[in-house]
Amino acid sequence: MMSTVESAQDQPHGELTVRLVAMPSDTNANGDIFGGWVLSQMDLACGIAASERAQGRVATIAVEAMTFIRPVKVGDVLCVYTSLDRVGRTSMKIHVEAWARRFHTHEREKVTDAHFTFVAIDENGRSRALPPER
Repeated sequence: MMSTVESAQDQPHGELTVRLVAMPSDTNANGDIFGGWVLSQMDLACGIAASERAQGRVATIAVEAMTFIRPVKVGDVLCVYTSLDRVGRTSMKIHVEAWARRFHTHEREKVTDAHFTFVAIDENGRSRALPPER
């Protein structure tokens, strides 16, 4: 339930797919978590969502419009949410948001979002038709 201070944009969109703690080994020279580490976690989350929809192997084919909004710090819990935007014959577009639950305050902030496109692939790595939705 949203408080009177929170709005819909203060809430994650999609299903919680990946949740993990940012560690010191994932930082740059400024002490912030590498953007590439965050991108990797988002790709993993989207891969989970895509493979569930495809009922099998998938491959990332595009990342669009990734915007870093806030840094992620050591000790923050990174929560990655996914939602299926569009499904084609062999591919799908997934909206992904990463939110940080701050280490000391437990406040939640959106840190980045993007759109990932995945294609369903067969055992030979060739695209295949997506199965009908269950």
